[in-house]
Amino acid sequence: MKEFAVSLDPGSRKPLYEQIYEAVRDAILSGYISCGEKLPSTRFEAEFLSCSRSTVELAYEQLLSEGYIESQPCRGYYVSDVRELYHLTDFMRESVLPVPEKTHIRQDYRVDFSPNGIDLSEFPFAAMGKIMRNLMLDEGEHLMKGGDPFGEENLRQAICDYLYQSRNVRCLTEQIVVGAGNEYLQILLSQVLGRERRVAMESPAYLRAFRTFRNIGYPVEEVPMDRDGMRVDILTETEADLAYVMPSHQFPMGTVMPMKRRLELLNWAVQKEGRYIIEDDYDSEFRYRGKPIPALQGMDRSGRVIYLGTFSRSIAPATRVSYLVLPAHLVKIFREICGFYACTVSGIMQQTIYHFMKEGYFEKNLNRMRGIYKTKHDYILAELRRCSWVKKIRGENSGLHLLAEVDTDLSEDALIEACKERGIRLYGLSEYFLSGKSVFRDPVFLFGYGGLNREQIAGGLEEIGRIVTGTG
Repeated sequence: MKEFAVSLDPGSRKPLYEQIYEAVRDAILSGYISCGEKLPSTRFEAEFLSCSRSTVELAYEQLLSEGYIESQPCRGYYVSDVRELYHLTDFMRESVLPVPEKTHIRQDYRVDFSPNGIDLSEFPFAAMGKIMRNLMLDEGEHLMKGGDPFGEENLRQAICDYLYQSRNVRCLTEQIVVGAGNEYLQILLSQVLGRERRVAMESPAYLRAFRTFRNIGYPVEEVPMDRDGMRVDILTETEADLAYVMPSHQFPMGTVMPMKRRLELLNWAVQKEGRYIIEDDYDSEFRYRGKPIPALQGMDRSGRVIYLGTFSRSIAPATRVSYLVLPAHLVKIFREICGFYACTVSGIMQQTIYHFMKEGYFEKNLNRMRGIYKTKHDYILAELRRCSWVKKIRGENSGLHLLAEVDTDLSEDALIEACKERGIRLYGLSEYFLSGKSVFRDPVFLFGYGGLNREQIAGGLEEIGRIVTGTG
């Protein structure tokens, strides 16, 4: 076999090598690749798929270890005889080959209004690459050793300085914990706070956080929102002792919590011993009108706010670098319970981000992206306002998505399906309600614009308009 085509999705949570492994395995089981057939070399397949050779090697090694292929010295890899797996083949056809609706391949869409899309066209790749190369040459031996479980001290100091200057977060370096993603830090936090906890979340909710709390075993209380955010009067009626909020830019509603509601929330926390607020400072970097409201943590004088931040939006999702700011009295507990864990972010990535910040690239890139996203925000806002089928727009002036209430006879699911058939991906608001039911009479959709250009935005909205109005 000269080559084997695989549709790789770089945006998937599934690693590229696993995508290749599954594609080849399924082709073998379905008979598409026959017994004894030679697979393309790892070098050729890597060139064909535009990925690294090590990625293909990992996929082949997995296939080899499971007996789907065999290695012949100096000749290459050949498909094994899997005729005895006849019944397994039938099972695989039924249970593996169909692609779940929620994980549809992103390349199938001409326009994807994902609220998670970002623009990397102006990212300073050369600068970051230079930093990484110099680090490996100058500090390679040190970087290959284990580091501080809390994260490298110089990076934590840089984060500490940045948070104080930009978000008015008040903390010391020892209060910061660096980890690979918010979900991982939530899991660590649960070990510090204990398993007997109940979490209150705004609804509609940030589903990644909700699913993580559910996997941890925390019961989740659904608390409705008004125009100011989580309703503290209803929060008080629950048995929750943790309140997970996104006061700077709530996802998905885009609500910015005003000062009065923040004070009400802090007052709730101090009313009972052991209560904490987990502040996820989502999208706080991107605000296009007025000055950002300082973080809730900076207002806290009782050590009840646990701050959660990330570089996924301000730098790039692939960095997988997030950070936790613990109240001072939880630091000792964290060190006793979790201090033996190794930091889940590599030393080279931590030091790269530190120098990226220290040498001014971070601030320059952030300012540049604010300008780029503001231009996109203003453009899609103007386009939505021109659409006769848009009843109301929410979540303006911050973040990387807007919400639009649509005047249509179609249901939310029906409009999503109709758009899908024309290569447009839409995201309905109803799935973010923990009860599964939207409080809005008409369908509401999230229109992410971070990863789209003007032509895609205009073309996508025009196509949706034809479907809604029945004109095309």
